[in-house]
Order: sequence, then C-alpha cells, then structure tokens
Amino acid sequence: MFKLPVFEGPDFKEEKYIKMPAVKTEAVEIKGVAPEDFYLTSHMPTYYKVGDQWILPKHNSINCVAVVKDGDVVVTELRDLEVGDQVVLGHERNGSEGILLYKEGFPDSVYQQKGWAVESSFSEKYDQLFELMEHERDNGGYIVWVLGPSVVFDFDTRNSLNKLAENGYINCLLGGNAMCTHDLEGGFLNTALGQNIYTQENVPLGHYNHLDLLNEVRTTGSIKKFIEDGNVKDGIIKTLNDMDVPFVLCGSVRDDGPLPEVYGDTDKGLSATKEHLDKATLIITVATMLHSSSVANMASGYRVREDGSITPVYMYTVDITENVVNKIAAARENMAFTPIVTNAQDFVVNCERALIQVADKEFQMEGKIEEKEYIPGKMDQGEGEI
Repeated sequence: MFKLPVFEGPDFKEEKYIKMPAVKTEAVEIKGVAPEDFYLTSHMPTYYKVGDQWILPKHNSINCVAVVKDGDVVVTELRDLEVGDQVVLGHERNGSEGILLYKEGFPDSVYQQKGWAVESSFSEKYDQLFELMEHERDNGGYIVWVLGPSVVFDFDTRNSLNKLAENGYINCLLGGNAMCTHDLEGGFLNTALGQNIYTQENVPLGHYNHLDLLNEVRTTGSIKKFIEDGNVKDGIIKTLNDMDVPFVLCGSVRDDGPLPEVYGDTDKGLSATKEHLDKATLIITVATMLHSSSVANMASGYRVREDGSITPVYMYTVDITENVVNKIAAARENMAFTPIVTNAQDFVVNCERALIQVADKEFQMEGKIEEKEYIPGKMDQGEGEI
C-alpha cells in the first residue's frame, strides 16, 4: 500500500514554546497595502502564536502576509488585504516573535535533493510519480495539471491527455490562451498554429487557422457553446468540458483574441487559479515557465486532509530546458518538488502508458514492495528502473 509522509508538529507543551511571545499585528490602513514590518510568508509549514495557541494556517504560500482573523490565521495575498485586517509583524522565524517555521515536521525526503541534471536518469522519478498519481486519484486527491501550448501540438500527446482525464488523473487544468486556442484548433481544423497535428506539416494558409478558430468561438460566445454545437471533434479541452472538469485560462498582454473564457484581469485570474490550487494535492506542470512559476509561488506547500493529517503538496515540473526546472525549484523553495528534464510529449505519453495500458503497468509494478513511503530521488534496493 502506498504511503504519503505525514507532518508531525512540535510538542507545544514544552516550556520553550510556552514562554515564546504571541505575534504582534497591525491593522491595514489602505486596501491592498500591508503595514511596515509585515512578515513575509514561506512555503514551509509555519506556526503563529495567537494568544497562547500555536496555529498552523490551512493553506500557505510564498511572498504573502499572515492575517489574524477570528482567532485563526489566514495567509493572504497583499492585493487582497482589506482595511482593518490584522497583519502579523516580524522577521524572525524561530519563535522569538511568535512565528515558528517548522520544516522539521516533514521527513528530509520531502525536500528536493540537489544534484540532478539533464544527464541524470529519471526512471525512478517516473515510478514515484505514477504511484503518487494513483494514490491521489483513489484517495480523494486533487490533481492539477498546468500545460503550455506545445503539449497540444502533437497527435499522440493529445490522445494521452484525453485518456488520463477520462481515467480520473486530471481534476483541474490551468493554462493560457494559446494552449486552449491551439487545442481547439486541433479539434476544429486538425492543425495547431497551422501545422497538421499528426504529420507536423504546414498546411496552405495555415497561419490563419488559429485566428479563424478564435473568430468562430468569439462569434459563438463561449468555448462551452462552441463545443456543444459540435464544432470540436477531440482534444483535452473538449474532454474536460464534456466531463465537467474545471479549467482556468489566464491571459497575457500578447494574446490573440483572446478566447471568451480567458481572464484578462490579472487579479481575477490569480484568484480563480488560487481557488483550485488551495484544493491541490499534486501539481504537474509541463512546458510552461510562466505558468509554472506562477503556480509554484501561489500553491500551498501542504494540504490538510479530511482526516486532519497534513501532507505535502507535491509538484512536478517537466521541461526540456534544465534552467526552467531549476528556476521553478527555487520558486518552490525545493519543498516537495521534483524536476524532470525531458520532452513534454514523451512525458505525457509515458504517463498514459504506465497508468492506463494494463500490460505496461503490470510490467512496471512487478517486484514492488507492498508498502513504502514516497521518497523523491531515492529507490529501495532491489527495485529496477524502467
């Protein structure tokens, strides 16, 4: 049986914790502006002493503020601060100001071990991801995928994404205007950016195709209506729409169109994204530095499960460029983070083969022990690589 590492907090009955002071707070005077000397939050599990109680927020995030509200602590984006909010002040994380960063609550295995490079073998990381995906699907998890546009340019990749969604391995999709536009273009005109998604050949006047698609969707009024009218034969967006699986699309200043559902208001887009990231138990980002970095910053480092246990929110970032995954690792503070340097299309197809194609799955799982703790970057002796 697969087993996730569980957070164990300190014993706050110890005298040293009892003697530590409560946090100091100051009220917000201007909407969206924090008081001076505010505490800047981390992905690491952090307790705040309110009165004589040590409180671990339900969610956390990097580069935010902690607000004391109704006896609880809520980690809040600066832009969401309201006048009167009581913001925690301080800079020390050792408890001397009522703020205790406690990364020791998770085993060392949760934190990324450095030294992985493009030349490294990633076979064991695939194995661990497959087990984690199955565990989250079967135990009430919430698997969030973050996709760049290159992922939907390939016939096999689009098919694999559909199968992963149909089998419960995608609970939410985050992306931008381009990813959705080219996926819909593939289902509408069989091209992505004017290139045949199967032969990879450019079609005559293909550079018009994605703009034709945008015009058609905008004329219809919504992605949902465009799909319901029978204009899209396949693709991950169609599959998620038909299954009523949510997707959030955030725009940028250079978007063509954009599609009607794309958030042009940055604040609203971030809030919609955060709503799903707060549910996330596993995040997989593929071939998008911009969206991966945004998600890495916003997503909580841990999740409080229904049974009260606290587990890490694991994040996998897949990119062909080593610098990209290293950048995302830094944004994630190397917590519960796994980089995979590989081709995006190969990664998605490998996931589908391992998780859905029964013969391959049985071959991969042969010889596995029955119960093990998930340990990134490590394999038990006797386990073979793919």
